[in-house]
Amino acid sequence: MLPTHEVSPGTLASDGVRELLERSLEDVGGIRLVGTEIRTDADFADFVDAVLPRRMAYDHGSTPRTDLGDRVYTSTEYPPRLRIPLHNEMSYTGRWPMRLVFACLHPARKGGATPLASSVGVLGRLSPALRDLFVERGIRYVRNFNGGVDLSWQQTFRTEKRSEVERICAAAGVEFAWGDADRLRTWEVRPAIAEHPTAGTPCWFNQAHLFHISSLPRAVRDSLHEAVGEDHLPRNAYFGDGAAIEDDLLDEVRAAYAAESVESEWNAGDVVVIDNMRFAHGRAPFAGDRRVLVAMADPAGAGVEA
Repeated sequence: MLPTHEVSPGTLASDGVRELLERSLEDVGGIRLVGTEIRTDADFADFVDAVLPRRMAYDHGSTPRTDLGDRVYTSTEYPPRLRIPLHNEMSYTGRWPMRLVFACLHPARKGGATPLASSVGVLGRLSPALRDLFVERGIRYVRNFNGGVDLSWQQTFRTEKRSEVERICAAAGVEFAWGDADRLRTWEVRPAIAEHPTAGTPCWFNQAHLFHISSLPRAVRDSLHEAVGEDHLPRNAYFGDGAAIEDDLLDEVRAAYAAESVESEWNAGDVVVIDNMRFAHGRAPFAGDRRVLVAMADPAGAGVEA
């Protein structure tokens, strides 16, 4: 799916590699670099400094990861047995990174690939009726924090101050309401399809299939419903007007992602750079130790100057 380029020793941060990245991102949406000398967190940070200086912090994030400093992070720290569905990073909110860079410091003993899927291809596989429905109604993302499940609001907004949470939400167009016992509920309505700012192509760009309760195994889903009820689920997705999204609609979306998915196994030192609007990414289950780092760059969306 992505072109592969073998990097000569000592050239990773060179002008030639930077130009190759820019050309590949513009032409096909990404590239895989193999044979790099990246072996440590510091090596990765130095590389990202050289090629993607406009990095973003993982503010308003939705998954657990470790902040390694200088806006470099571990990949999502969900248990190895779980598959992370394909998704475009932060497409549930109004500000997202245009570019993602991943580096493998230590591949898993088995599995652990980072599958990719074309967002344009996914859109093309969806029925016109489904596309029209989501375009017309939009997607409402609802999150409940500090109920003892999923991330706390302190982790998500990277602050201990309610006033700072309120400032971030107001700036991002996110509605919120405080509850008792330090609970917070947020909701925001976003489009299902976005036009790529330079390519001009429409992309399926949302996380309805990931936020929706149907993304969980039936036993977990039933347990959560019983424990906290529909209104207090840690996260869920609805149509923009608050109406439920039927499971079969999202089954069609998941089938489109599966049909577009391509997996390549990691080797130590591999680097993948992708256009976050043109490609969704995920994670395959794995066994053994695995260390993949990520940085997000070139913010786009609301409040970002061109």
